Amino acid sequence: MPEQALMKRASTASAMIVALALLLAACGGSGGSPTTTQTTSAAAPSPTTPTTTGAPSTSTSTSTTTTTTTTVAPAADVQPCRAADLTLSFVGQQGGLGHGEIGFALRNTANSSCRTHGWPGILFLDRHGAPLPTIPHHTTNDYFGSTPVAPLVIAPGHSASFRLDVGHGVATSNGCATAYALQVIPPNDTATLRVSIPDGSYECRDANVSPLRPGTSAYP
Repeated sequence: MPEQALMKRASTASAMIVALALLLAACGGSGGSPTTTQTTSAAAPSPTTPTTTGAPSTSTSTSTTTTTTTTVAPAADVQPCRAADLTLSFVGQQGGLGHGEIGFALRNTANSSCRTHGWPGILFLDRHGAPLPTIPHHTTNDYFGSTPVAPLVIAPGHSASFRLDVGHGVATSNGCATAYALQVIPPNDTATLRVSIPDGSYECRDANVSPLRPGTSAYP
């Protein structure tokens, strides 16, 4: 066989072998399990800040708390002194240079303390208990000294006192009379108390009244 014919046949056979190999490769690829790549895109979760009622703050700032203390007077929870729980007594009297000083005391007869403050109401009475002309002048300064106003708490069995500064033994255009008793209205009350003035006291209608003081200090 000529050499050229042999070479042509070999070339044709090679081409057929290559074509067959490609065909087998194609079939083998389609018969296998396909490889699938899945790309999953997941959104990052949004950060969630919990709200806790009453939880302490993590802030580094310092919070200053201001506490306001309301100061209440010690006597605020003590009942006012009432005439029903008080007795009125005559402390004494003295006079000089046309002035008369008469002292009186209010004693707490209750089983608990009571509070009082300021001036009592007064009314001079004659020998028969009838009222005499009386003009009280509330003052902290009179002929006998200075007496400041102060809230008082009277313990059971204790007293508070006041004094009267009256015109004494001097005839005036107002006219004078002898008072044999005094009627008193305690502060914070409307009820009255009465006490006799031994031997009477010569008074001329106007009277300077001191505020209540502890014990008998209003009438030294």
